[in-house]
Amino acid sequence: MTDAFRSPLADDANEGAVAIVTGGGTGIGRAVARELSRTGAAVAICGRRPEPIEAVRAELEAAGRPVLARPCDVREPEQVEAFLDEVGERFGAVDVLVNNAGGQFAAPAEDIALKGFRAVHRLNVDAPWDLTHRVATRWMIPARRGVVIFIGFSPRRGIPTVTHSSTARAALENMASSLSNEWSKFGVRAICVSAGLIRTEGMMQYGGEAALAEYEAMVPARRAGSAEEVGATIAFLTSPGAAYITGTTVVVDGGADAWGIGAEPPPLEP
Repeated sequence: MTDAFRSPLADDANEGAVAIVTGGGTGIGRAVARELSRTGAAVAICGRRPEPIEAVRAELEAAGRPVLARPCDVREPEQVEAFLDEVGERFGAVDVLVNNAGGQFAAPAEDIALKGFRAVHRLNVDAPWDLTHRVATRWMIPARRGVVIFIGFSPRRGIPTVTHSSTARAALENMASSLSNEWSKFGVRAICVSAGLIRTEGMMQYGGEAALAEYEAMVPARRAGSAEEVGATIAFLTSPGAAYITGTTVVVDGGADAWGIGAEPPPLEP
């Protein structure tokens, strides 16, 4: 699907915007950075590992696009502030924030201790809140414009072995709607994009091709989505063409959430 995908967005759909994409070196974050850049935005990407974000920076610069790439752990306020200072010095302001950085580990709920639960929420809820608040109060609210994107999960219900992350991603849906309720008066939109089964490096860590094929059988579209499909959706949502969309969750999942039927439940324990 990736090789065949062709974005429907015009080259100038996001012309003049400045966008931050966290976790912009791999997977969905990389696809979002590429599509925002292709459609005219100046892009600042960050991630914990320097090699992937450097590769994206080199790719976008080779295409003649303005880009800033810096290592940054979004869980660390001092690193976040330093990154934002550099973004401000380079681009002056920020119009779009895509909170893509996230992560979790697979474990049965009974094996997830409080420490692990808190660690997942620190990355998937606390960090997006901190970065969003900083960007909004620094640039978006004073300018009376801006778009904040959060990345959720689909199916939008409890997913076995990732109770901690399912809980966190549900919080992001409510964070988006709450911020829309409060910040629409400032011209700031907030949207959650809940992605389903997407073929990324991160997804392939959970069992490889065999597991992916098993998951694909539960998706009405009968395939995994591509990161490029999610990237194009987000690039549309940040564009003026989506100016009337805010406070909601956009689901990109091949129909999985609507289908609502997962794998066969496990047998009862004796």
